[in-house]
Amino acid sequence: MDKKKYFSIYHFLQTLITFCIYSPFGGLGGYSFAQSFPTIQYEDKTYEANIKTFLLYPMPNRPDDISRTLYPPVVGLSEDRVLVGEFDDLSAQYRGFRFKVKHCNADWTPSVLSDVEFTFQFNDNTIQQYEASFNAKIPYYHYRFELPKFKLAGNYVLMVYEDSRPAKLIATKRFMIYDSRVRISPRVQISSGITEQNTHQQVDFDINYGSYELISPQEDLKIVVRQNFRWDKTLTNLKPTNLKVFESQLEYRPFDLSNNFAAGNDFRWIDTRIGRGSGINITEFRQQSNQTTAYLRLDVPRRGAGASMQAEDLNGQFIVENKDAGNSAIESDYLNVVFSLKIPEDPTAKVFVNGGFNMWQLNDANAMTFNPTSQVYEASIFIKQGIVNYDYLIMSNKNTDEESTEGNYSSVTNDYEIFVYHRPPASRADVLIGYRLVEFGRK
Repeated sequence: MDKKKYFSIYHFLQTLITFCIYSPFGGLGGYSFAQSFPTIQYEDKTYEANIKTFLLYPMPNRPDDISRTLYPPVVGLSEDRVLVGEFDDLSAQYRGFRFKVKHCNADWTPSVLSDVEFTFQFNDNTIQQYEASFNAKIPYYHYRFELPKFKLAGNYVLMVYEDSRPAKLIATKRFMIYDSRVRISPRVQISSGITEQNTHQQVDFDINYGSYELISPQEDLKIVVRQNFRWDKTLTNLKPTNLKVFESQLEYRPFDLSNNFAAGNDFRWIDTRIGRGSGINITEFRQQSNQTTAYLRLDVPRRGAGASMQAEDLNGQFIVENKDAGNSAIESDYLNVVFSLKIPEDPTAKVFVNGGFNMWQLNDANAMTFNPTSQVYEASIFIKQGIVNYDYLIMSNKNTDEESTEGNYSSVTNDYEIFVYHRPPASRADVLIGYRLVEFGRK
């Protein structure tokens, strides 16, 4: 055999074996062979501090539509639209990345389906579109990619990893593909509970399943209701309160208030779209050679102060925009945003700046520390220019509390989604057969 051809085959087999052993997506045990790399978690998460502004959204009519970041990664199986992903790598060195997806059940455990059962093509894709930042003090590479179409409705997790090191996972992100097999009729209102009327909102809904086959309609469906696109704000295990057999309709109107959500408050917000002068809720921009620091006004708890009714309430989401640039995706800088919150120190608790800009993660990147001199909690976080919603969250003994810092007011604006899952007879996985987004109190 020709020596050159021999070494080409040898190199291919060596690469294939390495991928099978170390790949987090299959093979001989995944991360058990690579303990230095993070364990896969089927949730919205970044695994590197340098990975920022990770987005996944339905393809807009215009690629430069700044509102694209406000929509959840949910599309219909029969829609022409695909999902688009974006993220920034602040290591400022080009790296090759790849992505693949995993089908999950309603509870976000991985299903047993093989790739060919839910994909039309090979489930391993190179991210080919990237650009270096321009006119930014904090340099970064901006990556963009499109997800393929899928055969099957359901829950999915996107996994992005380094091209040269398949076990080096950098981010995971949940998304949903639905097949409209049932009709959902929602109604969001102020809670019907006497003591909850000022603090909670209630999601009632009906499901008309028509000719869709359900063997036991009252038991077959799995329902998930989500508030403001947050996975830490969901209701599950809802059961129908009434079945209208001849109308093929299920009613979900529980009297025990199990369909109630704490309403929260309109989110706090900042505007850094113009990086050379003070913006909304910013007291000072400090220009330095290597970065720009934005100092926010001192925040105080809003519990008992009433609903804030903010003009730019994005329900916790954010918009990337630099008003002085033509392409905000690569010309928006990362600002060092300094937050401060005036509350008493609690050594037993952790305080976080919370929001969609960080995918609602509670980690060191958005944790606050208590300053004994000023007697306030402080945090410095690099956030891309734009309009950013945020609030404050306290964690104690693994319990999270936003009411102490923000309050709950039933009159505020919130988005709600209803997901309907079913496992058809002889099927090996849950499929998403219904989806509905409903807005409450939109101004």
